[in-house]
Amino acid sequence: MNTILDCIGNTSLVALRESRILLKAESENPTGSMKDRMALAMIEGAEANGRLAPGGTVVEYTGGSTGVSLSFVCAVKRHPLHVVTSDAFAAEKLQHMKILGANLHVLHSETGGMTEKLTRDMIAMAHDIASKTGAYMTDQMKNTDSLAAYHKMADEIWSQTNGQVDVFIQSVGTAGSIRGNAERLRQLNPKIRIIAVEPAESPVLSGGKSGSHKIDGIGAGYVVPLWHDRIADQIERVSTEEAMDMALRLAREDGVFAGTSTGANVVAAHRIAGQMPGATIVTVMVDSGMKYLKTYAQK
Repeated sequence: MNTILDCIGNTSLVALRESRILLKAESENPTGSMKDRMALAMIEGAEANGRLAPGGTVVEYTGGSTGVSLSFVCAVKRHPLHVVTSDAFAAEKLQHMKILGANLHVLHSETGGMTEKLTRDMIAMAHDIASKTGAYMTDQMKNTDSLAAYHKMADEIWSQTNGQVDVFIQSVGTAGSIRGNAERLRQLNPKIRIIAVEPAESPVLSGGKSGSHKIDGIGAGYVVPLWHDRIADQIERVSTEEAMDMALRLAREDGVFAGTSTGANVVAAHRIAGQMPGATIVTVMVDSGMKYLKTYAQK
């Protein structure tokens, strides 16, 4: 008999109007986010080799979507969960985690946005909770169990395009999704072009300075452990304003209601489409815009 966890993955690939841009609709996952794939892979990987015992407690630091996905997976699998997060992120995400049963530890953001200091403070608190409680720390920034989940996502993209994909574009948070997809897509087509997206206000992957931004789930403010320079052929910088404007444009022109990181992906996709006429470009609808209603209401 199937459980709700069996609904993760096998999401649709949809075309944007008047373009060669295809969106992997990860909003179809149970919590409305791509991170369901990663959360399930991290928990099942730890269960498989004994790092996480039946009924064992889990702890993670997160900007929101990973926390929601872990809350969902841990609820089904009966693992108590501690989530370290911040008021910098969408309130809907924090509420969703709480409803799913997670214990929240919410840090205040001095700037109202994501910064390197906030990321490091969240990680430190998560390690402290794990040390005091004996909880298993999924540690998403370093966890390579997630890569297998994104290899599967790449296989879906390859099948859905009949192997006719020229470019894959993804914004960088933990770097697990772009790295896993890139690894597998390059096995299938060594010529495929991989484009990474990062916040213009904090462009550390492309050699810029760390700063504060408001694109949830990406741009940790430092070069994350899962990232390496061979992943991407090109890095695009997209500002918070550009990402949010595109997210609203997608809703109004294509009926695609998504989060700000999706907006950033599509901004980059339009740029690449202009540089590579006729190319088939695949990017990711990372999550549903339902997680950002209060954020968008301010626009």
